[in-house]
Amino acid sequence: MDILDEITAHKHLEVAAQKREVPLRSLLGRVEPLLAGPKPPSMAAALLASPSGIIAEFKRKSPSKGWIKEEGEAAVIPLAYQRNGAAALSILADGKYFGGSPDFIAKARESGVTLPILYKEFVVDEYQLYMARLCGASAVLLIAAELSKEECRRLVGSAHALGLEVLLEMHSEPELEYAGLNPDMCGINNRNLGTFVTNVENSFRLAGKLPADAVKVSESGICRPETLAELRQCGFRGFLIGERFMKEADPGAALGTFIAKL
Repeated sequence: MDILDEITAHKHLEVAAQKREVPLRSLLGRVEPLLAGPKPPSMAAALLASPSGIIAEFKRKSPSKGWIKEEGEAAVIPLAYQRNGAAALSILADGKYFGGSPDFIAKARESGVTLPILYKEFVVDEYQLYMARLCGASAVLLIAAELSKEECRRLVGSAHALGLEVLLEMHSEPELEYAGLNPDMCGINNRNLGTFVTNVENSFRLAGKLPADAVKVSESGICRPETLAELRQCGFRGFLIGERFMKEADPGAALGTFIAKL
């Protein structure tokens, strides 16, 4: 079993336990009032309008490296990212493997974050989409490698019905057929989710095989401003960067310095 298989298997058990604790009917009752109000800010529009396109990630831990910043606070770092020029944010919601929580998105909103926020989670069930909407996310991540095409199609439709955008993550050429499922953004993950080995060449290799009108996002392994600039020339408009900033003493300031070098 590779890492993605392990995480996905655990996620099914985790969601089943959450449903027992907070039944779907109860969750629906809390989400429905939100649907009558304004939609969350659009991540796709923010990326297209941004000169940097950086999606700065609040990521305290990873399965391959352990704790990156165990003391990182969701009420501090995301707001610092916003103040230092991020186009959007990504906040990990998985607790076991990434030290995250849906509550971190709520805390970021309470701290004053108004940027679009990606609910970064291993989504295997519609229940998680309601959680994402409730905590204040703008978009959700769907991963082609852990979903059948029909499962992904259903989740894209459910997300859109909740006013959420979808960043659909692909890693290999066979997965590119998922790009036809009407996601708002098409992500190319430079990290193999089975082995967690990262190679940014994956984005360069697959960029031209995505639909011409797709909002393209390159994810993981972007450490240098020069690499971001080269990816932008290949058509990418979003760049998800987490560890590069989170490993620094002041992630917000590290983002500001990175953008200044672009």
